[in-house]
Amino acid sequence: MTEPIISVEKMKIIYNQNKSNEVRSLDGIDLQIFPHEYIIIHGPSGCGKSTLMYSIGGFQIPTEGEVTVEGKQISKMSPKELVALHQIGVGMIFQAFYLIPTLTILDNICLPRTFMGEDLKIRREAGMTLLRRFGITEQAHKFPSQLSGGQKQRVAIARSLINNPQIILADEPVGNLDSESAKNVLQILKDLNEIDKKTIIMVTHNPEHLYYGDRIIHMKDGKIIGEDINKEKRPLDFFEKARKVAVGEKEKMDIEKDKNGDEQAKIDVPNELKLLMRTFKGLDAAQLGALLVPFKAKQLLSYVLAELNNEQLASAESFLKELLFRNITIQELPKKLDMNFEEGGSNWNKTRAQSFSERINEIMEQVDFQAQAGEEKREEAVAQMCRYLQGAFHLHLDDVTRPRFYAHVKLRFENRIDGLELKKQLDLAKIMGGVGLNRVTAEKLVREMDIIMLLKYTG
Repeated sequence: MTEPIISVEKMKIIYNQNKSNEVRSLDGIDLQIFPHEYIIIHGPSGCGKSTLMYSIGGFQIPTEGEVTVEGKQISKMSPKELVALHQIGVGMIFQAFYLIPTLTILDNICLPRTFMGEDLKIRREAGMTLLRRFGITEQAHKFPSQLSGGQKQRVAIARSLINNPQIILADEPVGNLDSESAKNVLQILKDLNEIDKKTIIMVTHNPEHLYYGDRIIHMKDGKIIGEDINKEKRPLDFFEKARKVAVGEKEKMDIEKDKNGDEQAKIDVPNELKLLMRTFKGLDAAQLGALLVPFKAKQLLSYVLAELNNEQLASAESFLKELLFRNITIQELPKKLDMNFEEGGSNWNKTRAQSFSERINEIMEQVDFQAQAGEEKREEAVAQMCRYLQGAFHLHLDDVTRPRFYAHVKLRFENRIDGLELKKQLDLAKIMGGVGLNRVTAEKLVREMDIIMLLKYTG
């Protein structure tokens, strides 16, 4: 089994302990992060997310509990080992950049190697390599005051990479940037994770950034309150140990009393939606649904679309928002996508615009059916979802696997299992009680269903 690159166990950070003004910044944190994961720690200001990240980097000592990085407990590290961790183990990126104003850009990038006593020529060659990678070679001999915010943050990223650490910690790295510069920086972090195989841990309060991560750790009041998964990178045997799910075991449903005393199934509402509901308690359902439209548009676009440049993507995303707000029709969408930028369109070609719109229409028709069915027609809605998924993915189910498929889709539809469990049951061999789909088909099918469930939510 692949071991975690970072492990946090029962960690607490308490200020003014046992005094009247005691503050628990972190309270009982358990977290495991595996190599090459992109982890986003998300939550409102003051929830403890930055404190957690600094603890992982060895900059904050826990009051209780333990942090282990690459197999070594931070509390047991010698001063020399801590210095090594900060120099070559982790790279830090800050919201405020923290560039030295009296040093050139090249010397700022090379600064971590200066402290290691490396030859000037060698470290400057390494610095220039990073400058070329991030497209800021011409800034090498300028000073920080001469750069834009986006350029400064690229310099800060280059500085964090100069010693080639395996772990990159980014604390609100785009908090001071405009939207275009923020996209560039977030794309750089994504490339570092996917191409360079760096483990990325990013702190943010902005829900628009969440789709970049593999896992999103949601925090509130110093505690982890939930976890969302965009892409699973943890080893499979990690779940076997954690879950111990027996094949054919009877499904168990958590029952809770509602305020009227009736029993109802506990719904697994996405954590991001829970945070929205807590934050905007005064809003009615329609207003809350409207707040989700930008998030819906971004998820729908990333799910359906092939690679395009940022301007084409941003323009298309705006049209998807208009479609979800019902300001344009599905029939108008391909024409708007095909128009050039000067005409107010997205500058796609006609074939791409038409095929994309047809795909969106297939999904939206299913979304509309599910939304109109309501609770009183749940069985009909589940049956329709099953028919749609079987057709969309050309599934050939027999008399044994068909009822299993229906049962598992229904459980996911009712939020009694998550997408990971649905994928596991769809991928499980027929002889072991599963549906017997191949892994790729199971992953795509689960993603399609999750997109439909997100889009049909209106508050």
